[in-house]
Amino acid sequence: MEDKKTVLVVSAHAADFVWRAAGAIALYAERGYKVRIVCLSYGERGESERLWKIPGMTVEHVKEDRHTESSRAAEILGAEIRFFDMGDYPIAPTGEKIVELVNEFREHKPEIVLTHSYEDPYNPDHPMANDLTLKARVYAQASGYPAKGKGKQDDAPPVFMFEPHQPEQCNFKPQVLLDITAVWEKKVKAMESMAAQEHLVLYYTDLGRRRGVQAVRNSGRRNIKYAEAYERIYPQVTDVLS
Repeated sequence: MEDKKTVLVVSAHAADFVWRAAGAIALYAERGYKVRIVCLSYGERGESERLWKIPGMTVEHVKEDRHTESSRAAEILGAEIRFFDMGDYPIAPTGEKIVELVNEFREHKPEIVLTHSYEDPYNPDHPMANDLTLKARVYAQASGYPAKGKGKQDDAPPVFMFEPHQPEQCNFKPQVLLDITAVWEKKVKAMESMAAQEHLVLYYTDLGRRRGVQAVRNSGRRNIKYAEAYERIYPQVTDVLS
């Protein structure tokens, strides 16, 4: 495991990574990467409506249910998962939690980072996750930052923002269309495991299909059936334009 390259996924809530990036997670896991998912919140207040309809429901029970669902989804996708439990509506990071997020970069030294978009007027926890991810990436590169990882993050991993639920209102413009056709069935199984938000399965199935059509249009690769959209934050450094 120590020799494996790592993909780090920072998800605001316990299900966000499933809807938005499960294809990328499964794809890189199959390619032999260690994929590590960090959930900042269980989404116990804002994204667990079905559970709150059950009489006698408590916050702790909601957290347990979301923990089980998300752990099952991560297992299906071949990924590791960690829960930070920073609260929900709002996510409220302490200094200690920020250090722990920096340690995720220092310990695992990701080659690729996935997280939320800059904007989301429907859920302020999502931009918060983006902000914390970018800050932790910078802090991890600072020699004097008091984290306990295996030395500072020497390189600067590219960060890709996954697609928000309502991209037009979030000023999200796809720059990367990732072919996830080969792992689509895994994504479907992971989505179906998220019973607290089962109403989203149809929406993201349709979205995957539409992004697949767009991927074909932009590449000519007619074997693509499903895709996920991403936006880059930092410039690509290359000696080949492609």
